[in-house]
Amino acid sequence: RKSRTTMRILITAGPTREYIDPVRYLSNESSGKMGFALAAAAKRRGHQVTLIAGPVCLATPKGVERIDVVSAREMLAVLRERFKDADALIMAAAVADFRPRRRLRGKWKAKEDGGDPSIDLVENPDLLMTVARRKGVRKVVAFALETSQGKRRARAKMAAKNADWIVLNGAEALGGDRTSVTLMDRAGNELELLDRTKVQVARVVIGLLE
Repeated sequence: RKSRTTMRILITAGPTREYIDPVRYLSNESSGKMGFALAAAAKRRGHQVTLIAGPVCLATPKGVERIDVVSAREMLAVLRERFKDADALIMAAAVADFRPRRRLRGKWKAKEDGGDPSIDLVENPDLLMTVARRKGVRKVVAFALETSQGKRRARAKMAAKNADWIVLNGAEALGGDRTSVTLMDRAGNELELLDRTKVQVARVVIGLLE
């Protein structure tokens, strides 16, 4: 069944990589499966979908425009450009909070250099906060992976980053095909979806936008 109103939905998925040198990087365990399931669900509902994907090994859902990026700053550059024409944004990517202050041109030979190896980190820009602060009537769905005080932290994130909904999940969702989430909105409503496939969760999330 197609939705009555076709929307232009922008979705981010997967991790980012922040390179230390040509062969090493900082990243996380995000597989991108949730973001890709969201893109597929939105397309099935008849929406126009652009998927901004970090480094993942997943096939592009049929009919979805895919833009591949690597770092947080690359993802932000695409977000800034594409959010201008979007009706809704779903931030499912797990963006690295920090990056090395400088990227070495050659392989880091810490053992040969001696001493205590260390990496000087700087904070990456907050992608969601940067683009959502002037969202106007556009709808924004955020994701929050928390390991403690999840609901309190998720609600604080939703308010601080100007999202309309937030999807709270835990570390057990990383890499798997199933997940348990709590959907939360600005009015204080909550909906728990326990041990569902990411495809099932994606359908519900897309339904929020419609």
